[in-house]
Amino acid sequence: MKIDKDLLNKIAHLARLEFDENTAEEMMKDMSEILTWVEKLNELDTDGVDPLTTMSHEVNVLREDRVGPHLSREKALKNAPNKDSEYFRVPKVLE
Repeated sequence: MKIDKDLLNKIAHLARLEFDENTAEEMMKDMSEILTWVEKLNELDTDGVDPLTTMSHEVNVLREDRVGPHLSREKALKNAPNKDSEYFRVPKVLE
């Protein structure tokens, strides 16, 4: 599959990529090579091959949910580096 300028610009917009005209030609060439390689995978015979959902054969060992003791607010806040009367104080994340 060949990548043309319009498709490259659409992909760049969706991926929030910015590049100049000098690198556009190189990117079109590289993306075309990647898609050509991926298209070769379609030539493989995958009949009778189960879909792979995980790379590990291990099974998760899950514990039973149980209600247990919980910390009181006072104990939870006891060693907090910064707190007010009822809450943990954390640095502002959003402006």
